[in-house]
Amino acid sequence: MTEDRSGEGRSFWRKVRDRGLSRANVASWCCLEGMRVFGRLWGTVRLRCKAWLFGIEVGRGTVAHGPVGLLRWPGGRIRIGERCELISSWRRATAATVGAPVRLRVFGPGASIDIGDEVQLTGTSVTARSTPIVIGRRVMMAPGAVVVDSDFHAHWPLESRYSDPGVELDAPVVIEEYAWIGIGSLILKGVRIGRGAIVAAGSVVTKDVPPMCTVAGVPAKVIRGPGVDGATVDANPALGDQRPPMEGS
Repeated sequence: MTEDRSGEGRSFWRKVRDRGLSRANVASWCCLEGMRVFGRLWGTVRLRCKAWLFGIEVGRGTVAHGPVGLLRWPGGRIRIGERCELISSWRRATAATVGAPVRLRVFGPGASIDIGDEVQLTGTSVTARSTPIVIGRRVMMAPGAVVVDSDFHAHWPLESRYSDPGVELDAPVVIEEYAWIGIGSLILKGVRIGRGAIVAAGSVVTKDVPPMCTVAGVPAKVIRGPGVDGATVDANPALGDQRPPMEGS
């Protein structure tokens, strides 16, 4: 065992010498690796302990970087699939800092959050008040993305807006597999985002998004996809050639 470790150490320093890395480069790499490994270890331990305590299902291989907020009201359900990655730390976030940790919250019977396998959430908030929210396999959600099934207040009359929760207006949300939700996007109640769709940064999604399309804006509109200004969607071996048909076909 000692010989194996010493051999690994010599191999490491041999690579450093062969690549001409400076002491500063080595120190920087060690610091990054240390933050990644220990941040993931501690975050995952906390996630597993909270999940066990609150009765939340977490699949095998799922890890957390930093704290994860789990809030399950009695009667609600939260399930996190296998090999998911929940990122709440700026040390691990790639494109931006993380202003708040990942938060999954359900309010009471009928409310549920179901997260598929290999999903990556970064500083994402998902709140289900009275209906299901389903996030499919290999969905990616960037920092600051928010998903809700409710407006949390009745619209009219004005006098009751403050006190009336408007639960009857709640509607489920579905984000299908391989979708990519950009930084700071807001996914509102009753929306279905199609397979492989992209929601551009800062978008507010109020209506269904077709599969394999890109939407952007407030409110979000399709800017790229089959039938949009002659644009097409190329087949992707990872997804399979399951492109939606062109209109009229």
